[in-house]
Amino acid sequence: MIIKSLVLSDFRNIENINIEFGQGLNIIYGDNAQGKTNILESIYAATTTKSHKNSKDKEMITIGKDESHVRIIFNKNGLDRKVDMHLKKSKSKAMAIDGIPVHKSSDVFGIAQLILFSPEDLNMIKNGPAERRRFIDMELSQINRIYLYNLSKYNKILVQRNNLLKQISNDMNILDTLDVWDEQLVQVGAEIIKNRRKFISELDEIIKPIHSRLTGGKEELQIEYNPNVIEEDFSDKLKRGRSSDIYNKTTLIGPQRDDVTFYINKNDVRKYGSQGQQRSTALSLKLSEIELFKKKTGDNPILLLDDVLSELDRSRQNYLIESIGDIQTIITCTGLEEFVENKKADGRIYKINSGKIDD
Repeated sequence: MIIKSLVLSDFRNIENINIEFGQGLNIIYGDNAQGKTNILESIYAATTTKSHKNSKDKEMITIGKDESHVRIIFNKNGLDRKVDMHLKKSKSKAMAIDGIPVHKSSDVFGIAQLILFSPEDLNMIKNGPAERRRFIDMELSQINRIYLYNLSKYNKILVQRNNLLKQISNDMNILDTLDVWDEQLVQVGAEIIKNRRKFISELDEIIKPIHSRLTGGKEELQIEYNPNVIEEDFSDKLKRGRSSDIYNKTTLIGPQRDDVTFYINKNDVRKYGSQGQQRSTALSLKLSEIELFKKKTGDNPILLLDDVLSELDRSRQNYLIESIGDIQTIITCTGLEEFVENKKADGRIYKINSGKIDD
């Protein structure tokens, strides 16, 4: 799978851009605030329906404009596919695949498998559990449409249950209505827990040799899934926690409170790892995603590297670039670092200035 072309109009600081990408390494460089990240954001948003920076749709539209358009041509299994995203300040976004309008995010998710690596990902290990859950959900949703369906359904049930908890705190007569939502929450939540456990187990097997090579055999990395509750206990714990849920007006039990722990040589990386170890863990995680995507889909994912080179030391930079192999990679950087410069013959290079690609 590759991206053949990207057309943008009025997307953040980009008035109009038309880029044709090569099959291998594609380097977009320029000073800060010129539009490099905006290009990757547009690709990510058009294929996942959401900004990787958690920006609202209207925030991605050029200031002073009312709408924005993103068009991406992919080639998947020898066939061209077209994705259009139309952002509007006063209305919900419009999406189309091959010219046919779609109305659900799940219809877009999975049309392309992307792995985005940004400076924020380097902090995922040491930050709170919400970021690690988001990582699991984004990756699983791209390779498992049933998981995406269950996750969307679970979140809707969770919202309904939390709303009901707020109402019950004022009217205990409607307490029994919780049973219906609890049953649905447990049924769908158990599937989410099961899929997350399998995903982390598979990722754990893949990441061990990758991290060992990255660290010259000095470190053994392990990933552990920490479910808030296991499937068999979900129903019972939810019932026993009702009084706390009503008091707090929110659901305290369930996969919405899961976490993941990373260990290096059996020590918790978040608590005891150095900054270098935390960054190596994040890098190993992204490289493991590539291998897992290949295993699950039989195809290469598309790799987006958003200015991470400057955040890594030279050895980690080299390891990352050498690990890319034949995967289409779109990489942004402020300058053509020496080791990237040496790969000019292997890819295409674009310089961006004030939202425009220099000829």
